[in-house]
Amino acid sequence: MRRSVADAEAMESLGRELGRTLRAGDLVVLTGPLGAGKTTLTRGIGDGLGVRGPVQSPTFVLARTHPSLVGRAPLVHVDAYRLGSAAELEDLDLDFARSVVVVEWGAGLLDDVSESWLEVVIARRLGHDGVDEHGDGAEAERDAELDEDEPRTVELLGHGPRWAGTPFAVQPQLDD
Repeated sequence: MRRSVADAEAMESLGRELGRTLRAGDLVVLTGPLGAGKTTLTRGIGDGLGVRGPVQSPTFVLARTHPSLVGRAPLVHVDAYRLGSAAELEDLDLDFARSVVVVEWGAGLLDDVSESWLEVVIARRLGHDGVDEHGDGAEAERDAELDEDEPRTVELLGHGPRWAGTPFAVQPQLDD
């Protein structure tokens, strides 16, 4: 399923919508460039789950657990950017079975963790290499535009039995 998300408010709203459907044992893997909206989406997921906040990036602590305020599963929010391997993720001793686990930068680190997961790929316009080739300030102006609230494309791909029969289910590819 592909969605266009107009701004940060809409990204958080999408997260709230997802949070209301998630349950204990769900694994969500977020992929996208810096500034794509991964943490904003997670903030919405936390709100939809009814967890204690604030939900913010766990970059330096690697993982934060947000307990539920309404009797639902807690949110475990992981930032795997600084992790080098699946073994380092395993060392965090996350409670996958009784929590909703959202992992930013987790692609490739979660093989064999769960038979089902929801992959969320967020795409946004990317900047340049920082060189103003024409010396007219246009490159800096384009980079400044990237900091603005602009549309993103969000692809939600449900893998495994948990997501079968949902709008997120990845359809098997037929070989020719």
